[in-house]
Amino acid sequence: MTITVEAIIEELKRVQLPDGSNIVDSDMVRAVTIEDSKVNFVLEVPGELGERMEPVRSGAEALILRMDGVNQCNVMMTAHSASKQPPSLKIGGHAKPQDDKQPIDGVKSIIAIGSGKGGVGKSTVSSNLAVALSKLGLKVGLLDADIHGPSQPRMMGVSKRPASPDGKTIIPLKAHGVTMMSLGLMLKEDEAVIWRGPMLMGALQQMLNQVEWGQLDVLLIDLPPGTGDVQLTLSQKTEVSGAIIVSTPQDVALLDARKAINMFERMEVPIIGMIENMSSYHCPKCGHEAHIFGHGGAQVDAKKFNLPFLGEIPLELEIREAGDGGTPVAATESKHSEAYLNLAQKLIDSNIL
Repeated sequence: MTITVEAIIEELKRVQLPDGSNIVDSDMVRAVTIEDSKVNFVLEVPGELGERMEPVRSGAEALILRMDGVNQCNVMMTAHSASKQPPSLKIGGHAKPQDDKQPIDGVKSIIAIGSGKGGVGKSTVSSNLAVALSKLGLKVGLLDADIHGPSQPRMMGVSKRPASPDGKTIIPLKAHGVTMMSLGLMLKEDEAVIWRGPMLMGALQQMLNQVEWGQLDVLLIDLPPGTGDVQLTLSQKTEVSGAIIVSTPQDVALLDARKAINMFERMEVPIIGMIENMSSYHCPKCGHEAHIFGHGGAQVDAKKFNLPFLGEIPLELEIREAGDGGTPVAATESKHSEAYLNLAQKLIDSNIL
């Protein structure tokens, strides 16, 4: 029997609190992860309850252990005061000195997804590709490194604040089979990040190295637009397996995509290939195909730069609505999920992952 996060959450609704509510509806369950037959999660309780919640913790652990397919369950309990929202964790600051590029413990491959230009749908591609790879059986992580404009919490339907039991380690969240982390989870949705380069670099380093990613086949990193501090820090400090360039077919977007290609080549990061997003639009009423941003430009550039062309993603209302609604279209049975599944399968078949 396959264990799912949703099934575990549903089972935990049976764990009652003294006031008659349950630990799920009371928003105490954090960071549910599944590795093979082992289940881990954090129980975050008000500080004034403290040790009195130990029977609840042990009861939740025993309940999950009785589920079919679960051989081990670890429940970590953290407490916080009402006046201070957890975790007690400072994000940002100067990056720590580091001589060489470092791997991330437990992560087999790290793939950066860049664009050069904003507004080409890079974050939409990142979330849907992550879900598609997970549906095909891989253990996938997604890091939202677009620090000034984090959008993955909304697209992945996640809003809970990650737990930090010791103020240093960060427990990532799980959504649609993907382990994910974003600075947007640490801030209010409409709160601006007004940071200079050193703080951006420090925040990226924290999200790479202080997050408990677990065992992953691949970690996708959704980069901000451009070729600035975040891209430079990632390329210099981390063993990136390769980069995927996302662009629309229009000339203005392709101009900036070429700059992203040039940056990764100069940083000696292999380029896996190019994706043409918003490639075509099919009228839902008459079926007419239109090319609002042009067509084929990314494929032409891929050939020009001797790069693999990974595929086209259409411009579809359902894809946009799914992302805004917190369930990427790749997580559904929509026909539009096929484009992302085909892309994910191509990466697997090419032995890139």
